[in-house]
Amino acid sequence: MDKVIHFEIPYDDKSRAMRFYGEVFRWKLTDMPEMKYVVAESFAAGEAMPRESGAINGGLFERPKEAPHPVIYIGVASIGPAIDRVTRAGGKVITPRTPIPGMGAFARIADTEGNVVGLFETD
Repeated sequence: MDKVIHFEIPYDDKSRAMRFYGEVFRWKLTDMPEMKYVVAESFAAGEAMPRESGAINGGLFERPKEAPHPVIYIGVASIGPAIDRVTRAGGKVITPRTPIPGMGAFARIADTEGNVVGLFETD
């Protein structure tokens, strides 16, 4: 069974979004300007994956046209076969498999209801 492993929330104004999520939820936010990304820790993870059952971390990113709303990411063994299952079930590819050096790769798909969901495979 594939699990939800990550979330991403798009922003229009990075500083405003960081202030909001930091103040409201007390998340630890780390700006990564070279990636136009903000790592959002909703629990203390350190260098390991979540140690708290049900807890996931995520990020804030500049709002893309193809994914204008928050996206949950589901961990899959391999994006290619997962995309094959998506299309056979009536979904479609929104963002094709995109490598993230040193981490893995992601893709975004739309389900049969038009919801955008992310897929992530670890290196």
